[in-house]
Amino acid sequence: ETEFAHYCDTKYCIGTGNGLDALTLIFKGYIELGKLKKEDKVIVPANTYIASVLSVLHAGLEPVLVEPNPKTYNLSIDNLYAKLTEDVKAILMVHLYGQLSQAEALKAFTAKHNLLLIEDAAQAHGAVTNSQFQELNPNSQQLKAGNLGDAAAFSFYPSKNLGALGDGGAITTKDKALFEVVSLMRNYGSKVKYENEIIGYNSRLDDMQAAFLSIKLKHLDSDNAKRRNIAKRYLNEVKNPKLSLPFYDGSQNHVFHAFVIEVDDRANFTAYLDNHKIGWLIHYPIPPHKQKALQEFSYLKLPITEQIHKRIISLPISPVMTENETQTVIDVLNAY
Repeated sequence: ETEFAHYCDTKYCIGTGNGLDALTLIFKGYIELGKLKKEDKVIVPANTYIASVLSVLHAGLEPVLVEPNPKTYNLSIDNLYAKLTEDVKAILMVHLYGQLSQAEALKAFTAKHNLLLIEDAAQAHGAVTNSQFQELNPNSQQLKAGNLGDAAAFSFYPSKNLGALGDGGAITTKDKALFEVVSLMRNYGSKVKYENEIIGYNSRLDDMQAAFLSIKLKHLDSDNAKRRNIAKRYLNEVKNPKLSLPFYDGSQNHVFHAFVIEVDDRANFTAYLDNHKIGWLIHYPIPPHKQKALQEFSYLKLPITEQIHKRIISLPISPVMTENETQTVIDVLNAY
């Protein structure tokens, strides 16, 4: 916890059982502190993984699903104003696929409207703001994911850029009051054994998983650099008009947890990849508001989100990929 707090340049880190618990405990903690109350509304990007929405619901709050920027897949300031009501008390910015949201603009927006700004950084371990422009403006402040809002939640699921060998998660924050209340909450509401101060939960980071993460943290930046190098090769060398490649500004604000492209005929494309033994995944095939579990949101008309989920596909990207493997993917993509 101390190592990861130092890495993110935050004062506090609280290990949890998983990333969903981390997000839920942030919201529950702010309710316990009186900064949120039950049924307050939280703005959430509509195209995120369902866990982002579930954390809001588990805390007894109401998610407000907002269309993303179709270029970055992250929250767009332009889409927030229409959803801003007196009941909205927080914004959950999700750094989807490893690319940071417009943190500086969102911080200004939340400060202006007196809202909490929470990060879902489950896919963005090690992403850095302003890195592209640091040489032009040495006074610009570089901040890492986990240090861009009031609090942040991370997942250490094995497939993440910083993954354990099992489940795990963490909260980072500079808020001492939140740190203290969440430290109680994750441990049955107890500071002293068998003495329970508040209604709590059982969601601690397992010591063995923490040991693995401590070792792997030392390699996170170099692993992220390898992911970015593969992404740059894809972006520079894939020349196929049938494939829409992701937006990337060339900076360290993207750690490419996933390399997501868009294609018109996804079924045909995935069959082609299968035939050429190229792995693929879809992050995610069904948007949250179309899930059976969230039928209360099925009335929403979210054309951008629905179009994204019909077209996206994730290509192989990993720090253990070889140059030959990367070249094979590029050749197959160009031949489609």
